[in-house]
Amino acid sequence: MGVDMNEASPRTADKAIARLATLLGDDTRERVFVAIDGPCASGKTTFAQILNERFGGNVLHMDDFFLRPEQRMPERLAEPGGNVDRERFETETLAPLADGKAARYRPWDCHAGDFAASRTVEPARLTVVEGSYSMHPALRGYYDFMICLAIDPAEQLHRLESRNPRMLRRFVDEWIPLENRYFEATDVRTAADMLVDTALPNDA
Repeated sequence: MGVDMNEASPRTADKAIARLATLLGDDTRERVFVAIDGPCASGKTTFAQILNERFGGNVLHMDDFFLRPEQRMPERLAEPGGNVDRERFETETLAPLADGKAARYRPWDCHAGDFAASRTVEPARLTVVEGSYSMHPALRGYYDFMICLAIDPAEQLHRLESRNPRMLRRFVDEWIPLENRYFEATDVRTAADMLVDTALPNDA
């Protein structure tokens, strides 16, 4: 069930927490999967941390699955949401965890230009997936609750500049347009179960 953009408010964050508590209180659900999508700097990582501190479980980051240089072909980048290796994310994390099996994967470290050390994630009652592209249509079937964060564009630029002014131009010229095209082409906001207009601290 989608949500009207006009229904968003900072108070909706409390409603999202309450909704998740209800899902976790349902004993008929063996596992609960939550996606937190939205623009860069909208507070996705921070919100995932809040949920993790409140409910425990796993937190997975889409940033760990950005395309490697050899994957960044024009055809791939032309796809809405093609900026991440969603296929590897599904195969190595979501599918095993949904089947009650451990997930083993190596995060891609964009700064080092190489894979980081292998990680193992055990199945948990709650798994939160945070990051842009987490609500790609190919992944939505795994989620019990999909949250889309919203942020005013001016506030978004302010947060990005405060975080890393040297990278601001690349966000403006490259990454924000890629995200916006993905949001529009895949109807992320309409597909979300809840839209949260955040006033969270700087984070992604």
